[in-house]
Amino acid sequence: MRPPPPLTLALTACALLACRRPNPPAPQPDPDARPAAPASTPSPAVVTLPPADPNAPFPLHRALLQRKSVRDFDPAPLSQPQIAQLAWAAQGLVDPATSRRTAPSAGALYPLELYFVTPGGSFHYLPARHAMALHNAVDRRAELAHAAFDQACVRNAPFVVVIASVTDRTRAKYGDRAPRYAAIEAGHVAQNLLLEATALGLAGVPVGGFDDDLVRKAVGLAANEEPLYVVPIGAPRAR
Repeated sequence: MRPPPPLTLALTACALLACRRPNPPAPQPDPDARPAAPASTPSPAVVTLPPADPNAPFPLHRALLQRKSVRDFDPAPLSQPQIAQLAWAAQGLVDPATSRRTAPSAGALYPLELYFVTPGGSFHYLPARHAMALHNAVDRRAELAHAAFDQACVRNAPFVVVIASVTDRTRAKYGDRAPRYAAIEAGHVAQNLLLEATALGLAGVPVGGFDDDLVRKAVGLAANEEPLYVVPIGAPRAR
């Protein structure tokens, strides 16, 4: 009987070593991750956004001068670079070493979570990764508009930002003042969104009139996430 060729012996040895190889170490937790879904549920799709352009040639004073509330939008969806720029302006990282973001936060505790409601579904923004995770693959704008007392701007805008707060993050340090600080921070974020929208040739309107429970249901917020602001954004409809 002839001995097996050297290549066969090598492959057999590699197979035996592979069988004995220890399991790889468990992955480290992601600071942006939501609670794990049941094993039968597939992992949500995560879309990495293009880097924001910090050198966009649009002066701040011009954005302040031109910003105005708009409620009538063109239905055309926003581009991924536009979404990336808006997301970064609202809650993007400016210093990865310290996790400092574009909007100030009491104690740098960052209680806010952003959800983007679009015709293609709802997405959860992940600041540390500058990415958005698919939260719900259904267009929820009609339900969200109903929660906002049937405001047409929420139903028709191609991009609606829901600013929610996990206020317990701030309450651990600031106690009863935490809800106030979270609401102030939501104002910072909304102004950043509106100014960035103006710089991109878009527009928006801040909406504070809505039923909290219906917004939670429409967007699929967690029990500890409180909706604070709804900001529809899009290109102004040509008249």
